[in-house]
Amino acid sequence: MQILLSLVVAAIAVFQTPSLAGRVTRSNPVLVRSVVDGDTIDVATVGRVRLLGIDAPEIGHGFDSAAPFGREARERLVSLILHRWVRLEQEGPSLDIYNRHLAYVLTDDGAFINAVLVREGLARVSARAPLARLSELQGAESEAKAARRGMWGAVPQIPTPGYTRRSKVSRPPTSRIKTRPPKRRTTRKKNP
Repeated sequence: MQILLSLVVAAIAVFQTPSLAGRVTRSNPVLVRSVVDGDTIDVATVGRVRLLGIDAPEIGHGFDSAAPFGREARERLVSLILHRWVRLEQEGPSLDIYNRHLAYVLTDDGAFINAVLVREGLARVSARAPLARLSELQGAESEAKAARRGMWGAVPQIPTPGYTRRSKVSRPPTSRIKTRPPKRRTTRKKNP
């Protein structure tokens, strides 16, 4: 019964995919004002936009340290689109649970930014529903894995010692802890 149910769900997803492509809307060119992290930007006239279908490592805030490749993903996104005009393609729900707009980001020269980050191993596919560009994102992820790019094989940069706060576990022992000298072994004589 469960096999039949999973086949029906898969068949519905296949038939709905072409109709999803018809619901994709493209915006007029908008200016990227800032890059929040590796998958979130701030766009003029729109506000915060979460890149649809991908998830980049977190950069850490406050005392939290960044996840491996979190800073690299943000820096790459900055180099690609900060202070540039882009077009946003939206499909499905327009907002996520954090009130950010969900969209694909495309530059004027045709670069699909979501796929660029995935192809370079700085983000992974995180689509939870069938998307019009899902196969392109999955292909980019397969390419990054095969080439062992970014999070799929490269070693992340190690932060400098002053970058993160030392935890209590890594602190050297204090002088209050006293150590005892080792016990002496004495041999007893047996009574004759």
